[in-house]
Amino acid sequence: MNLKEALQFVEPHLKKSRFEHTKRVVETAVDLADFYQADIEKVELAAALHDYAKYRDKEEMKRWIIEESLPKDLLEFHHELWHGPVGSLLLKKEAGIKDTNVLSAVRWHTTGKAGMSLIEKIVFIADYIEPGRDFPGVDEVRHQVKLSLDLACWMALRNTIQFLMSKKQTIYPDTFHAYNDFTSRLS
Repeated sequence: MNLKEALQFVEPHLKKSRFEHTKRVVETAVDLADFYQADIEKVELAAALHDYAKYRDKEEMKRWIIEESLPKDLLEFHHELWHGPVGSLLLKKEAGIKDTNVLSAVRWHTTGKAGMSLIEKIVFIADYIEPGRDFPGVDEVRHQVKLSLDLACWMALRNTIQFLMSKKQTIYPDTFHAYNDFTSRLS
C-alpha cells in the first residue's frame, strides 16, 4: 500500500477534521524521517494509518481487545487509548498490512512505550507536534524535535503525564515506562 492508497483507505473512517490532522501528521513525519534518515515509506504509511480505528464503536474495540488477547488492562483506562492497539490489529486484518514496523508505530502512537524504535518515535512525535496542534508546551517540543528526537519525545510524555495528573485522570503504565526509558537514556 502506498501513501495515496493509505489515505484513500482511511478517509472514509475519519471525520473531515481528523483526516486533515492525518495529512498534517504525514507531512510532519516525512520531514522528520528525512531528517533522521528513517525509512520514509514506512513512516508515511504508519502516519497515514495511525488513526484508522479512532472512531470505531467503543463496544467493538472492547470486543477486539478481549477476543484478540490485547492487554486487558487497556479496558481500565480511557477508551481514547484503545484506537492505537485496535487499529494496529484491524490494519493487519482489514488492510492486509504485514509490516511490523508500521503496525507497531500505529500501536504505540498514543501511549508510547519503553524501547521505542525510530519509526515509532517519529510517528508518536509527529502526531503530537503537527501544525494543527495548539496547546501549552507544544511549541517547546516543536523547537526541540530536530535537536534531539529523544528529548522531544521525553518532553511530550512529560507534558502528557502532567496534563493527565492535573485532570486527575489515570495514566497508562506504558506511558510511564516510555517516560522512564527516555529519562534513563537522556541522563
